[in-house]
Amino acid sequence: MKNNMILTYSLWILCLWGGACSQTYAADGPAAVAQPQNAVWDGNRAMGYIAKQLSFGSRALNTPGHQKTIEFIVKELAGTSATIDRQEWAYQGSGGDVYTLTNIIARFDPANPRRMIIGTHYDSIGRAYLDPQTPDALMPGANNSASGVALLLETARMLSSSPQHPLLGIDLVFFDGEEGPYSLGAGDSHWVALGSPYFADHIHELYPKKAPEQGIIFDMVCYQNLKLYPERFSMASAGAEVKKFWDIGQVIAPSVFLRKSTLTPIADDQNALAAIGVPSFLVIGFDYAPWFNTTKDTIDKCSAASLEAVGRTLVHYIFL
Repeated sequence: MKNNMILTYSLWILCLWGGACSQTYAADGPAAVAQPQNAVWDGNRAMGYIAKQLSFGSRALNTPGHQKTIEFIVKELAGTSATIDRQEWAYQGSGGDVYTLTNIIARFDPANPRRMIIGTHYDSIGRAYLDPQTPDALMPGANNSASGVALLLETARMLSSSPQHPLLGIDLVFFDGEEGPYSLGAGDSHWVALGSPYFADHIHELYPKKAPEQGIIFDMVCYQNLKLYPERFSMASAGAEVKKFWDIGQVIAPSVFLRKSTLTPIADDQNALAAIGVPSFLVIGFDYAPWFNTTKDTIDKCSAASLEAVGRTLVHYIFL
């Protein structure tokens, strides 16, 4: 997840021209919330997924923890009804270093030609560069990276246990390299995401007949004081979808889902999808000071209630 300084001026103009970037996001009224049968999204189980990832240490590119995270995600998905695909490739950085990257794709109801992408990233920041005492120490990444993976894994379990299928087939995509080739995210002035642009560049290989109809990206969603605001670029790319999601969120967790938009656009994996014409939006709890990208991004800052607020909103959204 990145701040607006990484967005180009042209994207900001697009946001303004789109007419969907007003300061306050109005609602027409409470959303009708669908309830899938026999499917309960469990925040405590999601917290366990966070703890497991933290046990791997750093999940930055080319670290042992990064490979352990891949193996963990694939193992968890193998216990569901999903069909699992991988994209694997090598990326050479400007300094000559070569990074091996893997996007993981879990397809539910794969015969359905109509698809929805639900994504997150699993790579972590390489060091706690914003920590005032130890900027070179490990950044645990409980909220920044582990929470999104936990959200998707618990959603995978729920989808697998539900006797119902959503209207759209669901593709859970775990993107690699969102924090950039140097695993510094916004700490790298030349930051560029790696996994989602690669996915977008190869979209016709993954979806040869029909492109996905929409995408949702989740990032930093476990903070115990979680506040979620409609993100400005997302409102330009997928205004109707943002409205639907926040309408549902306002019914399920009104203290979490707020109507006022983010102060600035936030660049994340939704940008790559939107750039190829897939309406996509970002759900991110960016108000995470003073823990953001420090040694204090630990599991005690997270809560099962926050995860459930987002996870259950997502469940209702995809079944509505």
